[in-house]
Amino acid sequence: MNKAAQTRLAHILREHESEILTSWLQHQRSALSTGSRLISEAEVGEQSRQFLALLISAIRNGIIDLMASEWTEVRDMLSELSRTRAQQGFTPSQTAMFIFSLKQPLFECLRQEFAGDAEALAGETWTATMLLDKLGLLTAEAYQKGREEVISRQQHEMMELSTPVVKLWEGILALPLIGTLDSQRTQIVMESLLERIVQTGSDIAIIDITGVPIVDTLVAQHLIKTVSAARLMGADCIISGIRPQIAQTIVHLGVELGNVVTKSSLADAFALALKRRGLSVQSRKDGS
Repeated sequence: MNKAAQTRLAHILREHESEILTSWLQHQRSALSTGSRLISEAEVGEQSRQFLALLISAIRNGIIDLMASEWTEVRDMLSELSRTRAQQGFTPSQTAMFIFSLKQPLFECLRQEFAGDAEALAGETWTATMLLDKLGLLTAEAYQKGREEVISRQQHEMMELSTPVVKLWEGILALPLIGTLDSQRTQIVMESLLERIVQTGSDIAIIDITGVPIVDTLVAQHLIKTVSAARLMGADCIISGIRPQIAQTIVHLGVELGNVVTKSSLADAFALALKRRGLSVQSRKDGS
C-alpha cells in the first residue's frame, strides 16, 4: 500500500464525507435492526460522525500503521465503542458491523471517482479493504476484552451473592457456603465475613459447609485461613456441616483443623453458639 494511494483515499473520504456518512447510517440501521432497542439512532449517528472525522484526520498524512500515534484517537474510540456495546448486549457481529458496514458506501464512492480507470479503482479498493479489515479486527479484539470484563464482573458479583453473611442472633453470624471453594472465592468469603464482624460486633461466626460438595486439602486450608482471619478480628468460628464422608476425607488426607470446633449440622452449631453466650432454646409445652 503506497503513500500516494493512501493520500487519494483520504481525499475521497474528505470530499464525499457527507455522502458516505448518509449511506453508512442507512446500512447500519439495516444491520442493527435486531438490536435497535440497545442503542438509539441519535447515538449511532454521533458515533459514526465522530469516527469518520477521526478516520479522515488519521489517514491524511498517508500513514496506515494503526499502532502509529496518528491513529491513537481512532484506536481509543473503537476500543471504547466496543467495550460499551459489549456491556449493552450487542453480539460480536453487530459490533463488528460498525466498521464493515462502511465498506459498501466507500466502495460506491470509489467506483464513481475511478469509473474510467480500472487499475486505479482496483488499487484504491484494495487499500480501503485492507484498512477496514484491520480496523474491524481491532474492534473485534476490543469487544472480546469488553466481554471478558463483563463476565469477570458478573462472576465476582455472583460469588458475592453466593456468600451471604447472616446475623442469626446478637453476636452470632452464619456464613453458609454452597459450591466449590477456591482461592478467589475464599478471598471474597473472608472479606464479607470480616466486614460483617466489624459491622455487627459479633464474636461468634458459624461457617456452614453443608453445600460444599468436596472438601480436600486445599479447601481445608482455605477454611483455616478464614477462621484465623476471623480470630484476628476477635471472633471465634464454628464449622458446621461436617458429614461422615467429609470427616473421613479430612482424616484420610491428614488435614489438621487445629482447635477449630466442628459440628455435623448448622442447628448443632447454633445451639453451641447460644450456649457460649449464656443462652439456650427451650420448647414450650403449653403450645402457645
